[in-house]
Amino acid sequence: MSLPRLGHLCAIAGLCLPWAWPAAHAEDGVTPRQLVIGQSITLQGGRNDYGVAVLDGIQAHLAQVNRQGGVAGRQVVVKVLDDDNQPAKAEANARQLVGQDKVFLLFGSIEGGPSTAVMKAATALGVPFFGPMAGSPTLRSPHQQWVFPVRAEHKEEFRVLLQHARTVYVQRVAFLRSDSETGRQHLDNMRKLCASLGLELVADLAFKSDVGDAGIDQLVNQIATSGAQVVINHGGIGVYERLIRRARTMGLTTQFYGVNSGSAQLAAHLGPLSHGMTFSQVMPSPWERKSAITRAYQAAFSVHKPGQPFSYGSLEGYVTARALVEALRRAGPSPTRASFAAGLHNTDLQIDGLRLSYRDGHHAGLSLVHLAVVRRDGQFIH
Repeated sequence: MSLPRLGHLCAIAGLCLPWAWPAAHAEDGVTPRQLVIGQSITLQGGRNDYGVAVLDGIQAHLAQVNRQGGVAGRQVVVKVLDDDNQPAKAEANARQLVGQDKVFLLFGSIEGGPSTAVMKAATALGVPFFGPMAGSPTLRSPHQQWVFPVRAEHKEEFRVLLQHARTVYVQRVAFLRSDSETGRQHLDNMRKLCASLGLELVADLAFKSDVGDAGIDQLVNQIATSGAQVVINHGGIGVYERLIRRARTMGLTTQFYGVNSGSAQLAAHLGPLSHGMTFSQVMPSPWERKSAITRAYQAAFSVHKPGQPFSYGSLEGYVTARALVEALRRAGPSPTRASFAAGLHNTDLQIDGLRLSYRDGHHAGLSLVHLAVVRRDGQFIH
């Protein structure tokens, strides 16, 4: 039996299996042999190397789990659709995965706009959305009972970056963000944080996803005329790379800080221009072996993708998949969406020393946020 046409990509813990199951089962996506999970993620046909890295990390753990017998004897199957970083497409993907493909739950989107769109569909359909890998405030405020983030939110990353900026005598801050509702919410958080820290937000650098070279030049001119000493982004590493390159070509000496999303990929793309950049990170260093989670990640990833370099993206994918599997185990031997949510009610998940918190009114996930600086050789030091 051939796979149905996804138009995109089918990732099943690294394997493609026939999409057939018995007609009768207790819950959509649950069969005697499989747990079928739905994922809309930004891959952009393989061009988004951050999304590809995240997916590689997810597959590294799920392949390992499935080799060991799965969850309660069921293989964890992930049906993946590429949303091309388009919120409307992400919502359509989510609705297709639930309504047509009958997945058990939704999982693991990246980028704020698409993740918020998947959340909208999950909430409307009454389906859990576990592990969105985005820092959008919409995923936590107002409280979303069906949404279970793993990573810390961008607001906490902004706080850590701004606190660091103040220690090096920065006073004037510019903020690069998408021209969207999510971007405006990030801007509101940035304004409040700057005010609380005695800093001045002097430039709002809003961009559309299709911004051209003229638009990039306008953003660089905004930075120059505002006198901003540092720029902080909330994502959009493709736009941020173009902005940084153009700013340096025009001779600007402004510092550029970044949030974790795609940081390893951005530094690699920028090459020498990334030297000295400061990034917030929501995962431990993927290259060091100081923590149990990193050692486990390196072992699993080296088996799944031998010779491929470690990165924050693949580590976050791995950690998020670890958390998903633990949550699925807590759903019981005959899992339902209700038992999945019940298993996470007022509880903590412990993942090799990382603690994820889910409480009534606040699904926090991890609180880990720290800083890393890019060395001259392109490596990150913590």
